[in-house]
Amino acid sequence: MTPLDYDRSFIWHPYASLKDPPPVRFARSASGVEIELVDGRRLVDAVSSWWCIAHGHNHPAIVEAIRRQSEKMCHVMFGGFTHEPAVALAEKLAAFAPAGLDRVFFADSGSISVEVAAKMAIQYHAALGHPERRRILALKGGYHGDTSLCMALSDPDGMHALFKGLMTSHLFADKPSCPFDGDWNPASARSLACVLDAHGHEIAAVICEPILQAANAMNLYHPAYLREMRRLCDETGALLIFDEIAAGLHRTGPRWAQDHASVTPDIMTVGKGLTGGHLTLAATLASARVADVISNGKPSAFMHGPTFMANPLACAAASASLDLFASGDYAANVKRIEAAFRRRLDTLRPLPNVVDVRILGAVAVVEVRRLPSQADLSDVIDAHNVWLRPFCNFIYAMPPLVSDERTIDRICFAIMDLASRPPDTTPIESDFHE
Repeated sequence: MTPLDYDRSFIWHPYASLKDPPPVRFARSASGVEIELVDGRRLVDAVSSWWCIAHGHNHPAIVEAIRRQSEKMCHVMFGGFTHEPAVALAEKLAAFAPAGLDRVFFADSGSISVEVAAKMAIQYHAALGHPERRRILALKGGYHGDTSLCMALSDPDGMHALFKGLMTSHLFADKPSCPFDGDWNPASARSLACVLDAHGHEIAAVICEPILQAANAMNLYHPAYLREMRRLCDETGALLIFDEIAAGLHRTGPRWAQDHASVTPDIMTVGKGLTGGHLTLAATLASARVADVISNGKPSAFMHGPTFMANPLACAAASASLDLFASGDYAANVKRIEAAFRRRLDTLRPLPNVVDVRILGAVAVVEVRRLPSQADLSDVIDAHNVWLRPFCNFIYAMPPLVSDERTIDRICFAIMDLASRPPDTTPIESDFHE
């Protein structure tokens, strides 16, 4: 049995069946913006390996930081110990984050950082003598991860609908309907205001993906929505949580997506590009007010502690990644990526299968009525040597932030080819998202 045959028979892949698994390609190495296959072909990674490869694959500075740390200490429990990589990263991250978010909790994945943020909000209100405030208000169209609480905070009719019986019941406002580049319509936040008015006494926090609702909707919404959300949270006493895992670290242009609105939350999560995609690490950042209230409550300890919290290798990788962000003009490069996307992909709007084209920063989304077939997708990938992974009815690209214009053109030509192909009319049992 070949390794590929073994993989197909015994190993689950994300959102895939073992009975009839989708095709996979055997990766041998990766460098820069490309993934090399065992047959020698090199594919441009148009989705940054799920949006995390910010600086390109195997960036020498990050690889060297991991190597140096591996010679000293690969892991030590964070309960009862600390270490230089964690302290150095916390200082850099607090300086890199929006002003006032300087209390750092390290998590081992983005989903866990969201769980931590929600628990912080609930423990904050319990410490203030309001244990009844233990529900979270989220947005339809949102996605926050695959662990149980994260599923409960993601779109209730989205990819996790099968598990409704497992999940705690939380509250939802309508998906923001006012597009990023449109005129602000206050009615877009009416549902949010109504839910807070009706349930404010039991809401601990409001959570959203600022500006970019990613894996459930690929929705780019108006910055004024965040300003209204901040105002309503201040009025009702709910904490505001921004999930910057997908949208942060220059993905939409500025350092943080919230910068489009000049709004700062009480708690923020960050992951994916934090280590440049080289190792798994995330963080939850809180304000001094949130941390002080929790620390003066009973219990005064914040009740969470992952085994691999502040893993030294991951902290070293993240420090090197933040150094790269600090030393390079990522905002300018993302502007160039956005301009290239607009120049090429706006030409797709008249196509009969295209519903919309949405572009912001290093994010390009072509919404279609129905995706082309898997065979057409494979043909496009092979023809252009560009790795695409569309889902639901979205053909999208979120390439490494260091991609040059030639790379973006290759990605655009592949998307244009795929969007021009006829939609798949084969009946499907159900839709799912990544």
